[in-house]
Amino acid sequence: MAAQSANTKTVHKPAANQRIAVVLIRSMINKRTEVCDTLKMLRLHRQNVCTVHSKTPSLLGMLRKVKDCTTFGEINDETYKLLCEKRGQQDPNNKGALKPYFRLSPPRGGFERKGTKKPYSTGGSLGYRGDNINDLIQSML
Repeated sequence: MAAQSANTKTVHKPAANQRIAVVLIRSMINKRTEVCDTLKMLRLHRQNVCTVHSKTPSLLGMLRKVKDCTTFGEINDETYKLLCEKRGQQDPNNKGALKPYFRLSPPRGGFERKGTKKPYSTGGSLGYRGDNINDLIQSML
């Protein structure tokens, strides 16, 4: 196998039917070091930032670790296209490729009725939300 040079930077585009969008809801202040490191690996450095990844077992393990400060779910093609058009800024160092994250604004109408400290299953906004992530992202564009 040929070794890759350290200077090459590849942009990974996830498969169309296996995309998972992750949005950082709560900040990294007073979080354990493991959680902060996992958020950095997911490229979530500040609140209201979204990243899109392909669905792999290692990603699902990372999401389990950060479920108390993020929300995530399966993103459809229409929402992914909107993200790329509206918030995909060009990276001058990467010759026209999109940056690996999307900066979003807070959602219009606010988060769910119980706020940002409760899981989505009980009426809050944290954790796994399935296809409803599309509605959240569209309200944040």
